[in-house]
Amino acid sequence: MTSPTTTNGPAAPNAAPAADPDATAAANADPSAATVLTGPADLDQGIRDDPAAHRVLTGDRPTGPLHLGHYFGSLRNRVHLQRLGVEMFLVIPDYQVITDRDLADHLAEHTENLVVDYLATGIDADRATIFTHSSVPALNQLLLPFLSLVSVAELHRNPTVKDEIAHSSQAAVNGLMLTYPVHQAADILFCKADLVPVGKDQLPHLEIARTVARRFNERYPHPDGTTVFPRPRALLSAAPLLLGTDGGKMSKSRGNSVPLAADEDTTARLLKGARTDTERRIGYDPVGRPEVSNLLLLAGLCQDRAPEEIAEEIGDGGAAALKRTVTEAVNEHLRPIRARRAELAADRGHIRQVLRTGSERANAIADATLTEVRAVMGSL
Repeated sequence: MTSPTTTNGPAAPNAAPAADPDATAAANADPSAATVLTGPADLDQGIRDDPAAHRVLTGDRPTGPLHLGHYFGSLRNRVHLQRLGVEMFLVIPDYQVITDRDLADHLAEHTENLVVDYLATGIDADRATIFTHSSVPALNQLLLPFLSLVSVAELHRNPTVKDEIAHSSQAAVNGLMLTYPVHQAADILFCKADLVPVGKDQLPHLEIARTVARRFNERYPHPDGTTVFPRPRALLSAAPLLLGTDGGKMSKSRGNSVPLAADEDTTARLLKGARTDTERRIGYDPVGRPEVSNLLLLAGLCQDRAPEEIAEEIGDGGAAALKRTVTEAVNEHLRPIRARRAELAADRGHIRQVLRTGSERANAIADATLTEVRAVMGSL
């Protein structure tokens, strides 16, 4: 659900990322669990024929500014799905900020800035439900019965949790971190979302949500035999995953990203510091030259061109010419988004109203779902 930024290196545009053994194993628990999404043709016929019959749940933790990895990895696909007519729910999981840190610094500011980025990149607030975790109590109450459906061993085996624990800033793993996938299951299932755009590193989390839905439906069916929850499917983005400027995973917390909110001069400075190699001749070789190839890929995504074509144009120009090309491409592509972002950021009242409206709708849906859950469980 969170934006995909994990990668082992650049991939060619519109090519599905290489298989991750742990994530693939989780997704393969059910062959229908994932659909690779590059555009309308990749969607199931049923989704394309009746997009309004489907509901997407996705979102981002408010831990800092969104960056180019988020934009090319997930934000563009969200806009695409909404424009098709798929109903869009965007959760800002503010409680989940403290899964891997002791304090939630600048939480309100980061939350509002996420909304600014969503709207600036093309999300229509009038046709989307944008809300925070903390504003929907019934959603969080669903976590209790859901936890009873998952074993501790299953939580410990989750490869995404293992990776997040490895990069946590905390001295010890807290219970919120370990149960993070079940929190995401509640996020997804409270609104009965059937489609979840994810990166390959998030597939194990989605499989937990699918497991929770299946076990709940089996344990607590309606008297007429119908089920409470759909089993959500992954929309696995085939957009190439970008490396950070240091050649590692692009991440908000690692200081190696280019934020969408950065101005053109800052973007130029960040890209000038990007890691390359010592070869003068520029070529696209994701395996042998991952950092150079990553920059070529970024330019290609911004210009809708093949990275090989850009490499050929640069030729023997070296790293300096490559970085100039990439900087110009990124700034040109983001210019209208940044202009729109500046307008939105200047009207914080509007951003807060978007959150209030979204939270009101999310509360109504969560209350109805919790009432249904309590009824089939035989609660008062």
